[in-house]
Amino acid sequence: MGMLRVLSGCIELSAAALMLYFNRVETALKINAVLAMIGPTIMILVTTLGIIGISDKVSLVKMLTILCGVTLIFIGLNKL
Repeated sequence: MGMLRVLSGCIELSAAALMLYFNRVETALKINAVLAMIGPTIMILVTTLGIIGISDKVSLVKMLTILCGVTLIFIGLNKL
């Protein structure tokens, strides 16, 4: 999980460097669009790994509560 977050951070920093290098708003928007796809993917992967890791210690009701919470986060993000 930690390595996925480190990878995500490196991608974010690389994207910021590219935005500064190209110094154009149009290019920055294109780079930001790619980041918009990578961020949620990393979040889903990290959450999935975490849930798999605690699945033997948490009851089914609590697992469903976590799943509902993550779903509500994505619904809220889509409403912005």
